[in-house]
Amino acid sequence: MDQEKILTLAGNPNVGKTTVFNNLTGMKQHTGNWAGKTVTNAKGYFKHNNENYTIIDIPGTYSLISQSKDEEVARDFICFEDTYKIIIVCDATALERNLQLVLQTIEVRKNVILCVNLLDEAKKKNIDINIEKLRKILGIEVVGISARKRQGIDKLLEKIEEDNNNPYTLKYNDYIENCINILQNSLKNIDTKKLDKRFICLRLLENDKELIKSIEKYINFNISEDKTILKSLEESNKYLEENNINVVDSITNGIYNNCEKIVKETVSYKDKEYYKKGLNIDKYLTSKLVGIPVMLALLGLIFWITIVGSNYPSSLLSNMFFLIEDKLRYSLEYINLPSVLISILIDGVYKVVTWVVAVMLPPMAIFFPMFTILEDLGYLPRIAFNMDKLFKKCNACGKQALTMCMGFGCNACAITGCRIIDSPRERLIAILTNNFVPCNGRFPTLISIISMFFIGGAIGFYNSFLSALFLIFVILLGVFMTLIMSNILSKTILKGIPTNFALELPPYRKPQILKTIVRSIFDRTLFVLGRAVVVAIPAGVIIWIMANITVVDKTILLHTTDFLNPLASLMGLDGVILMAFILGFPANEIVFPIIIMSYIGGSTLIEIDNISQLKELLLLNGWTLKTAICTAIFCIFHWPCSTTCLTIYKETKSMKWSFLSFIIPTVVGVLMCVAINLAFNIF
Repeated sequence: MDQEKILTLAGNPNVGKTTVFNNLTGMKQHTGNWAGKTVTNAKGYFKHNNENYTIIDIPGTYSLISQSKDEEVARDFICFEDTYKIIIVCDATALERNLQLVLQTIEVRKNVILCVNLLDEAKKKNIDINIEKLRKILGIEVVGISARKRQGIDKLLEKIEEDNNNPYTLKYNDYIENCINILQNSLKNIDTKKLDKRFICLRLLENDKELIKSIEKYINFNISEDKTILKSLEESNKYLEENNINVVDSITNGIYNNCEKIVKETVSYKDKEYYKKGLNIDKYLTSKLVGIPVMLALLGLIFWITIVGSNYPSSLLSNMFFLIEDKLRYSLEYINLPSVLISILIDGVYKVVTWVVAVMLPPMAIFFPMFTILEDLGYLPRIAFNMDKLFKKCNACGKQALTMCMGFGCNACAITGCRIIDSPRERLIAILTNNFVPCNGRFPTLISIISMFFIGGAIGFYNSFLSALFLIFVILLGVFMTLIMSNILSKTILKGIPTNFALELPPYRKPQILKTIVRSIFDRTLFVLGRAVVVAIPAGVIIWIMANITVVDKTILLHTTDFLNPLASLMGLDGVILMAFILGFPANEIVFPIIIMSYIGGSTLIEIDNISQLKELLLLNGWTLKTAICTAIFCIFHWPCSTTCLTIYKETKSMKWSFLSFIIPTVVGVLMCVAINLAFNIF
């Protein structure tokens, strides 16, 4: 097998890098119409013309001067990883801004290919780009594509093996150029095959100490201790100071001026008012009066559709699994399996797993695609924009609203997404408070409790409408606690002033609905469901063992629940509910099935195949309105699942912050449940 050639896929956030990556590799990395979707390196493989390629999709970055953790990952990969080619993806509708990264990259590397994406959108907006002229000016290979339609991908593949190594030289003002010349003469002992000398000179002038350390490590040369270099640097700094030149401003202006010059020669705008349509919509969606009500209405609509759409399939799945249960039991008896093993497999594993599937699959199969459609549409950054002021008042970052929205799908993914937040302090606040937003695994429990205890005798439309309304209230409570805890943390253990929040509002894009539905079902729904089922199998066995093994006249299940009852009673719960949350640590999705199976295992003889019979089971086991409220509250405010805890440790590399992320929502949940219990007892 031939040695694989490594390609780097770079570009600004939200330019379609991941779509290009998926087209080249045939993989199904999740894409979204908002900045910060990719926060880690994704690796894929493909073969073209008998050549084997490995392609690395790095996080989006606007510049090689990194500010956030994900931008640092991108910068270091571009500068210090030896790759065959660097493919930079640009947005055809915003070429001038995107060219900044291109010009900075070709200062470091010569093996660059420019991939101008979204040509279809540019055409709609009457933007014409002269690709051939752009290629001649930049001195690198340039190809125009429309990645979502797979147009131009074949041309991109052809350009990978072509060489055009006479890249554009970024020119700065005379003062900076003179200093570059002074410094270049002192860099004779540095291997220019690894890094371009102009790039090193510019970083020395900027005095970017962290980047200089990385450069020294990469080129295996201690620049900061070389007397010749230090003397030249001192001479350059003195020269700039005498002429009152700000290095950073001069370099930044030089990049902007070069980009502007190139765009003037290669891009023509037939309709300079093209952007006004999107701005007119944003006047409403990001306004003080309309923005938040529209956000709540959209959230309510998603929940209502989820509740209405999942009722019938959930019931159908329950009935189907109930019918299969008898046949499966008969089949196992027919092959003479021991009765104990049959009971473990049917009463333990099968019942828990089928409850997880019946309760979780329908709402997830509806919620995830709709949430993904909002991502593709470009609405999520508008939510962050609307909530920026609220988070800023709490001394947190508006980008936290984005990671909070990601938490509706999966808190572990949201923790990883916190890398888009530049400030380490604000990133920690976002990580510590993310679990206050319920993930999709907690929705089935919340929806079931709301349907049984909070909407009375409402039927039909009113039933689903009130359920959605209550669910919105629960979500708002989670958001409110996120803001409160962010404020407390920012005034205690994570003191600081909020940083300025700059968020790119992407253009509205028509979602590819069918593709989105299929992608969401396979990438999100079945993935989360599979994880829940894997956890549910051992959980079912544990519950069966606890319910069937007797120690001193009581089952282990009763011993455990009796032990937990004092604390649970103080919280308005019972021992079974608290035990279910503890056993549900690997996955929130199995909490409610464990509660049901524990009650059934406790000799409550009732068959369950609809919501009213489920309510009857809960009432027979002492549930009241108070129990329902406290269970719903603790469902929102308790420890993160094991996957989220592990992700927090990986992101923070600290047991302290991992422990705090576990204990903070738990303490809040316990205190709220105790307060509600006391209020019910008093009034």
